[in-house]
Amino acid sequence: MKRIARTFTQDIDFVFVCPALLWQFIFLYMPFALLAVHSIIDYAPTLKTYVITFSHYAQVFNSLYFRIIVQSFLLATLTAFLCFLIAYPVAYFLALKVPKRYKTYLLFLLILPSWTSLVVQVYAWFFLLEKNGFISRTLQSLGIISPSYHLLNNYFTIVLVMISCYLPFMILPIYAVLEKMNKNYFEASADLGANRFETFKRIVFPLSMSGVYSGILLVFIPSFGEYAIPSLVGGSKYVFWGSVIVEKFLRSRDWQVGSALVIVGIMVPVLVILGGYTFSVLRQKRKEAYNHAIFHPNNELREFWS
Repeated sequence: MKRIARTFTQDIDFVFVCPALLWQFIFLYMPFALLAVHSIIDYAPTLKTYVITFSHYAQVFNSLYFRIIVQSFLLATLTAFLCFLIAYPVAYFLALKVPKRYKTYLLFLLILPSWTSLVVQVYAWFFLLEKNGFISRTLQSLGIISPSYHLLNNYFTIVLVMISCYLPFMILPIYAVLEKMNKNYFEASADLGANRFETFKRIVFPLSMSGVYSGILLVFIPSFGEYAIPSLVGGSKYVFWGSVIVEKFLRSRDWQVGSALVIVGIMVPVLVILGGYTFSVLRQKRKEAYNHAIFHPNNELREFWS
């Protein structure tokens, strides 16, 4: 009884986390485990049993599928990078320049498109960019494009709609970090003679990197496996990782190769995240070693006597 009472008093945080961990285990890790099993087994008619094989991964790493994974990676990287270029000035303006009485209204307008379905957002762009849509007719009337030019079914349109749908997921993490930033840092920087650019370069941007990393992950990971946007506005001309997954599971019914594609596609962003994390840790350790070497007392005495 004492152990149970201690669990509900001292370890109450763990008790509340257990349902979320159980949910994640059942609906996330177990499906991934089943996909991993499907990717390495196959039925052998001669033996009348299932055998372990890696032939499905050999099909994934051929030139066609590997090129599709690389295209999806480049699309996700481009989307995350362009979202960052657009989102950071917007988040900076909302967090540090807009008066408090207007922030709630502007944040509401920013979040409002996210309350609608992704398919609805994509179809809205579809009707705007189609040949008789508002944007197409406006550009035709201004003489920017010819009447025979189609704004749909091209790579630019895919990137444009991807940025439009995922931009709030980049703005909000950066805004949250900038909003909580101590404003006394700006006054201290100005007292030390730094201009606005130096303050942004040495204080604001480094302190906001946690929000930048979170925003990049929130945009890069879903963009890598996006299916609806390339299919609706890109047509059949462009094939990405999500499209191949749908083709293998729902049309070809090739669950083994589809499972191998899922596992390989999951490993790509995981390896990218681990690589970025390792790089940041090594960079931080190098910076700490550099500061220790400069400000070590022996170095100060050596500089004094020299």
